[in-house]
Amino acid sequence: MVTRIADAVSAYASAAASAAKPGISPPTGGPSFAEFVKGAAEGAVARLDQGEQVSAQAAVGKADLTDVVTAVSNAEVTLQTVVAVRDRVVQAYQEILRMPI
Repeated sequence: MVTRIADAVSAYASAAASAAKPGISPPTGGPSFAEFVKGAAEGAVARLDQGEQVSAQAAVGKADLTDVVTAVSNAEVTLQTVVAVRDRVVQAYQEILRMPI
């Protein structure tokens, strides 16, 4: 999943670079949109992995129940957020497709 997200971010960045008009420079001082999306996706994957690792440690008796509940809750909220963002992106794409030319 991480490579597909990275590929999508790279494709977006190259499309944005090719669409840039001469004389107009992108804002500076902060991360680009592509970098922001990539960082958010990597953070989400890291939280999901952490929840999985803590759950595995609990299965063998090496983790506290409180840590397991916290990690799994964080992973669940992250997954719900990712699904909500995906749904909004699909909805926006469908609206663009319905626009008259």
